[in-house]
Amino acid sequence: MTVTHSRWATSASPVEWCAPPPDANPACRAIRLRDVPLETGVLPEVVVTFQTWGRLAPDAGNAVLVEHALTGDSHVVGDAGPGQPTAGWWPGLIGPGEPLDTRSLFVVAVNVLGGCRGTTGPGSIAPDGRHWGSRFPHTTIRDQVLVEAAVADALGIDAWLLVLGGSMGGMRAVEWVAGYPDRTDAALVIASTARACADQIAWGQAQTLAITGDPAYAGGDYYGTGRTPATGLGLARRIAHATYRSAAELNGRFGSEPQLGEDPLEGGRFAVESYLDHQAGKLVARFDAGAYVQLTRAMATHDVTRGRGTLSDVLGSYRGLLRVAAVDSDRLFPVPLSEEMAAAYGDEPVRLMRSDHGHDGFLVETDQVRALVRETVADIWARRHRRLGVG
Repeated sequence: MTVTHSRWATSASPVEWCAPPPDANPACRAIRLRDVPLETGVLPEVVVTFQTWGRLAPDAGNAVLVEHALTGDSHVVGDAGPGQPTAGWWPGLIGPGEPLDTRSLFVVAVNVLGGCRGTTGPGSIAPDGRHWGSRFPHTTIRDQVLVEAAVADALGIDAWLLVLGGSMGGMRAVEWVAGYPDRTDAALVIASTARACADQIAWGQAQTLAITGDPAYAGGDYYGTGRTPATGLGLARRIAHATYRSAAELNGRFGSEPQLGEDPLEGGRFAVESYLDHQAGKLVARFDAGAYVQLTRAMATHDVTRGRGTLSDVLGSYRGLLRVAAVDSDRLFPVPLSEEMAAAYGDEPVRLMRSDHGHDGFLVETDQVRALVRETVADIWARRHRRLGVG
């Protein structure tokens, strides 16, 4: 099988099916790509892991791509288990009778390029037998989507019925619209943006400096040394998590109360500090610091208009369905960023999700997400039937 649609199609580079690496969920499938052209250079080899649910239709017209966020992975639904440290992050979304109904849909979720869940990233082994580490090139949201396009090619999918995701996953969803409009029948972009703003870039810099400033980071070459920049990654997670939740929620849950059994006047923690410590510890136990730096920098350079004109040029010319949703209390991806996308597209108002949980509302408010996805899928089928003159 050869790549037929991706950026390096003229080279007829073969797509090889291979065994997933040891750090991948056993449920994953994997392909190996050669000479992958990035925006900043070429990766000689990329292994891509992904999970699927349901069965692909003979015409491949029922395929849906679900995009995970920064520290997510392809395990959208399901329990934690061997090789999978966390349960699915969008429970109840995929399966028979669920919003992404596997009786009629074929659902794919890809572990992102530059991450640490099986797809090639800085912790992977390079062709010379050493970890990539500091030598791993800067990759972008466009590069991530390019690799996903190769997965679609390998599976025989000419166009996705729907691409959906939140946060960094929403960045990839809107990049599919911008970069592959003829391969994206519809997109659902939740709590995200068409281009990173200064506020997001600033918070991301603080997080990456927390990691790179940890002596154990060793310039990115800590792999195989027996040391990891856990302190820096934990600090980065604390910074990030404070932006993921709303000020009102944190004040309502914790106020200025001390942690049970501790006294801040004697060096003890406040309750909110204990909460952030807990969140940091959970991430350190399951995620790689080098991947965190890589993906945070990819988010900072996200801009669907780069080299393509104005946002209206990019999204206004799209003929598929672009649905944009925002969380009303989101202070990291605030509502105006969603309104900017919707206005550039021109056809649909922003769908507003009500939540006290801030940016994390796209993960916490599962009932609202399920209803939104169910409605969007129904609208996509209705549009397709109208186009075909059916019903």
